[in-house]
Amino acid sequence: MTIIIFVLTLWYGGLFFQSFFLHRYAAHQVFTMSKRMERITFILTWIFQGSSYLSAYGYGIMHRMHHAYTDTENDPHSPSYDGSLFAMMWKTKTVYQQINNQKIAVDPHFTQNVPQWKEFDKFASSLISRLLWIIFYVFFYLFFVTAWWQWLLFPIILLMAPIHGVIINWFGHLYGYVNFKMKNTSKNLFRFDFLMMGEGYHNNHHKQSSNADFGVKWYEIDITFLVIKLLHRFQLIQLK
Repeated sequence: MTIIIFVLTLWYGGLFFQSFFLHRYAAHQVFTMSKRMERITFILTWIFQGSSYLSAYGYGIMHRMHHAYTDTENDPHSPSYDGSLFAMMWKTKTVYQQINNQKIAVDPHFTQNVPQWKEFDKFASSLISRLLWIIFYVFFYLFFVTAWWQWLLFPIILLMAPIHGVIINWFGHLYGYVNFKMKNTSKNLFRFDFLMMGEGYHNNHHKQSSNADFGVKWYEIDITFLVIKLLHRFQLIQLK
């Protein structure tokens, strides 16, 4: 039971900070926060994403490119141009690393106000940091595992952030329903997004990318947005 709780904590904790910080703050800036709060969120993102930590700078720019070039050959991740799920994952990784390491020229429009903490990102993205997290996960498993099948969940822990990304960027463009007909393949994966905390309302988000609430219908409850409203109420962030 401890392993299940551990995996769920990392799944929803990592997903929350990917949605809240990397997506809605870094990429779309639907709310503001103080520099101190931003630094705290950087650290919390590293703690929950662990070995699969993603930089707000690399993610934010790449996601802006996804919206600008959706389902075209310039899209960093699109089932329309990538032959398989794994091909798309590899292309996404390559583009992300090139942006994050500033090895390709990026239109200034995509970089405007994207948060960056170079020193911390260098550490959090390093091989040493990732190996330390993996060692921690292994020892945690060795201490608490109670059944062999729980080891089947171990790869999910290691690749948590890419898995979250591929669910939306691959399956969210192939399966589901649409509320808005657009010139792209974005779809809503769930009527109630219990799995992806609101990120599954991908069609809604492509239609209204500046809206902090990804839900449109009454049953499309955006769990991440509910937390955002709570943080706004406590004046930890400021919704635009």
